[in-house]
Amino acid sequence: MRTALVIGTGLIGTSAALALSQRGVTVHLVDHDPEQARTAAALGAGTDGPPEGPVDLAIVAAPPAHVARVLADAMERGVARGYIDVASVKGGPRRELEQCGLDLSAYIGTHPMSGREKSGPLAAGADLFEGRPWVLTPTRDTDTEVLNLALELVSHCRAVPVVMDADAHDRAVALVSHMPHLVAGMVAARLEHAEEAAVRLCGQGIRDVTRIAASDPRMWIDILSANPGPVADLLTDIGSDLEETVRALRALQSSDEDKRREGSTGIEDVLRRGNAGQVRVPGKHGSAPRAYEIVAVLIDDQPGQLARIFADAGRAGVNIEDVRIEHATGQQAGLVQLMVEPQAAPVLTAGLRERGWSVRQ
Repeated sequence: MRTALVIGTGLIGTSAALALSQRGVTVHLVDHDPEQARTAAALGAGTDGPPEGPVDLAIVAAPPAHVARVLADAMERGVARGYIDVASVKGGPRRELEQCGLDLSAYIGTHPMSGREKSGPLAAGADLFEGRPWVLTPTRDTDTEVLNLALELVSHCRAVPVVMDADAHDRAVALVSHMPHLVAGMVAARLEHAEEAAVRLCGQGIRDVTRIAASDPRMWIDILSANPGPVADLLTDIGSDLEETVRALRALQSSDEDKRREGSTGIEDVLRRGNAGQVRVPGKHGSAPRAYEIVAVLIDDQPGQLARIFADAGRAGVNIEDVRIEHATGQQAGLVQLMVEPQAAPVLTAGLRERGWSVRQ
């Protein structure tokens, strides 16, 4: 691939353009908002000038509701040898294109499974897709050359290609992305009018659950409008679980011992099923999840503290597998939870204490 045209310079489009530009591909940028395309160009994602002729690959990074229209326009104008989109829903846009009567041999639907809470070109980064799954949904009609161009794009972005059926993809993202986003939003909505004293007690648990609720609602309306059925089915199942859980909690309030026992069993059941589901979430580098030991270190909220603690861990010869930071309420301090292999925990604890860190037991 020598040339590419990115249509839509938001977070995903600009990030792909940055990755391609860094690998020597000449990238042309187009957006319905010319100022956004100029911003992406200024970041080094490519040029906002038009290509002189057809490019190797056109990448449509428009919202799902607009993907088919933008793709159809690009294909009718013959702007590229191959066409892909990066929308988070795949079945609907393809069916819309089929209804237009277009030859879809030069098209393949794709979806990089990566993103951030913030949108727009200023949130973009060439490393956004690194190590993340990138779904490809070819059909029997897909031209081999176009599939190879898509695979080359995925390689340049250092993502991991995953081939799926389009409708199977839509059911999967409803489960692992769209439904969780709505649930996170509903949990976060409970905080909007909560008493300040209660909100001040927020810890890492509520931050983890509500993090994705910070995303742009307008963008999510576009996404959910393109995949409403599978998401509604999942929420129906969750609604049934909620009803059972509420009944179990009410039973725990009873003075009747049998009812309390029944309520306890109901709560234990939903929590155990949650345990069973959580362990299936892939761990580091997409491998099976592993149990790490946590070494908790108290740090001041000052520049350079994290760099120091990572450097001291390196001097102790310990690799940090993951990290979590819990900020202390009302104080310029926080607790850094360093996750390491169990056998490395005593070594790290001793090494950090030798260097003056306050390690919690």
